[in-house]
Amino acid sequence: MVYHYLTWMYGEYSADTIFGRIGVYGVSVFYVLSGLTLFHVYYERMKPSGVDVRAFFKKRILRIFPLLWLATGVSVLLSWKAPDPQILMLNLTGLFGFFSWDTYLSGGVWSIGNELVFYVFFPFFVFFSKRNIAFMVVLSVALFGLYLYFSFGVLPSCPEPEQWRNYINPLNQVFLFLGGFLVGLFFKNQRYKNGVLFIVLLASVFLFVFYPVFGPQFAVKTGFNRLVFTSLCLVICFCFYKISMPLPRLVGRGFSFLGEISYSVYLLHPHVYDLMGRFRFQVYPISGYARTGISIVLTLVVSYFVYRYFERVFMRLGSTSTQHGF
Repeated sequence: MVYHYLTWMYGEYSADTIFGRIGVYGVSVFYVLSGLTLFHVYYERMKPSGVDVRAFFKKRILRIFPLLWLATGVSVLLSWKAPDPQILMLNLTGLFGFFSWDTYLSGGVWSIGNELVFYVFFPFFVFFSKRNIAFMVVLSVALFGLYLYFSFGVLPSCPEPEQWRNYINPLNQVFLFLGGFLVGLFFKNQRYKNGVLFIVLLASVFLFVFYPVFGPQFAVKTGFNRLVFTSLCLVICFCFYKISMPLPRLVGRGFSFLGEISYSVYLLHPHVYDLMGRFRFQVYPISGYARTGISIVLTLVVSYFVYRYFERVFMRLGSTSTQHGF
């Protein structure tokens, strides 16, 4: 959210800035954490039966789609024009992630389309890692090969207008989701000293900030640089995953609050910023700094209410339906 607000206000950050790197690899970390979280929630309970897979998809659908529909509807209303019916249908069904991943109607929704594709891969990750390690190895190597193919072949050579479309291709991102799954699979029962993990974490963050890459932001998305930053993201996630340290109550509640509303923040913050821009130019001439600050506060407030009175309704429905086998 903060990265987008600053970028929309002041322009794109270069590859040598912390915001330029976070703007790219913040989503990558989200994919890694998504794979790791789903591993923890579903790996033990998902058996090789259609019932378990159906329950998984029902719960995911009720978690993802209601807010996706809300954000898409708001985006259409704010655009003041009727969308292409085919594109609208692809967005409402989530199929844009599979067939036309760059035709998303609401800001940031491209990554949700990627997630929906990853959910199709997830049962195969679970079943192959349980029942056929050879298939799992082959699948993992294939997905890493795709990652290398995009990083060294497709992205550096494609013309600039095609760079973004190729970058957000779910096949270019699915290895990150797999990486989170594998972190859980290999390290779930391993124990490490907090001191060692803190040292590794600090070293990884230091490298993430100061690793020498210059030029446009796209420089951190391709080639060897991408492998370096991907590795650092995996290590950072691994360290937070394995560090066992109770947080102060206030800090813990703050992180819990931000985690709960994060999906709403992600999908709704472009619309809050848009509305604040219209207010700025049409009602009251506030400064850019004020627009950014007010947008951040409003986004958090709106996201809290949307989470509590909208998202949680469907989350409870998902939990109830899966418990009763519906």
